[in-house]
Amino acid sequence: MNLSSKLPNVGTTIFTVMSKMANDYNAINLSQGFPNFPIDPVLSEILAKKATENTHQYAPMAGLPSLLTGIEKLISVQYGRSINAQAEALVTAGATQAIFTTIQALVHPGDEVIILDPSYDCYESPIILAGGKPIRIPLNQDFLPDWELIRSKVNSKTRLIITNNPHNPSGIIWKENDMTQLELLIQENPYLLVLSDEVYEFITFELQHLSVHSNEILRNRSIVVSSFGKTFHITGWKVGYMIAPEELMVEIKKVHQFLVFCVNSVAQSALSEYLESVDVSKLGDFYKVKRDFFRENMASSKFKLLPCEGTYFQVASYEQISDESDVDFCKRLVKEFGVAAIPLSVFIADSSDRKLLRFCFAKEDETLLNATQKLCKI
Repeated sequence: MNLSSKLPNVGTTIFTVMSKMANDYNAINLSQGFPNFPIDPVLSEILAKKATENTHQYAPMAGLPSLLTGIEKLISVQYGRSINAQAEALVTAGATQAIFTTIQALVHPGDEVIILDPSYDCYESPIILAGGKPIRIPLNQDFLPDWELIRSKVNSKTRLIITNNPHNPSGIIWKENDMTQLELLIQENPYLLVLSDEVYEFITFELQHLSVHSNEILRNRSIVVSSFGKTFHITGWKVGYMIAPEELMVEIKKVHQFLVFCVNSVAQSALSEYLESVDVSKLGDFYKVKRDFFRENMASSKFKLLPCEGTYFQVASYEQISDESDVDFCKRLVKEFGVAAIPLSVFIADSSDRKLLRFCFAKEDETLLNATQKLCKI
């Protein structure tokens, strides 16, 4: 068959590869970013109740009104931002769908979109499918934006800059200066929009997450993407949401209605009730215990742990252990030592290798203890 691929450079993701290897070699999987502990029993009870109610037909395209109201209240309480959820919010089939839909709606052929590397792999492909041009710009050595370099790449064709804060894979949180510089950048470029990926917004530790929601200038030019899957460790539910000015949301909804039309009605109904009682501000404390447990048990290892300010990922250097490429070292880590991780080079356009790995610590204590014992033997 004479088939021309629209994504010729896309193959099986490293997340799938490492998870399969973990399964094949019976290794502990700290590669993919999903928890292995139970969800909140309160949410389980609500879900069971909702399954017996009349919640099984199509939800409204933009989301259940009760869930949209819950999102409106959540943003008001957490960020002091008032939105009209009916016009400015959209419930999506996960954050990935929110990102894909936004790019398809707003990026035209020939438009350029800035991606800051290391970056999550769901950013580039929708840009290419929309006929846009990804502009991959490296973050600095501390995984924060190099604003001088970014400014040098922005031109009249630049339509979007995609930001990710707290940052996956590094676990670093933007500082006040970074928000100020982003604000200046969009003021200098009136055609430029921000796609702000904030799915780990409530998983922060010593430092406070700085959100686009809290900046009036930024939020009027931004699409902010959030994830109930990350927030409530229900990644398999695939429910996220986004907030954008009504003018932008009108265009985004046009794509959304033909992509998924609406999102799982039972999940939406359960989440709308759960939001009435849950306190998202406690989530950081929960994951801080796990971060600290992992770091303490890695103290005697030869790995050097980098700062982790948010997310449920810990980046570690293996420079003192091996000079292998990070991909090769990750594969050997699975085969010989029984632990799966993710190499950081796969998040970078030129695959530059700083001998860094990403471990997920959103796991039960027993899993983390077993994994760290293996890692400390290397």
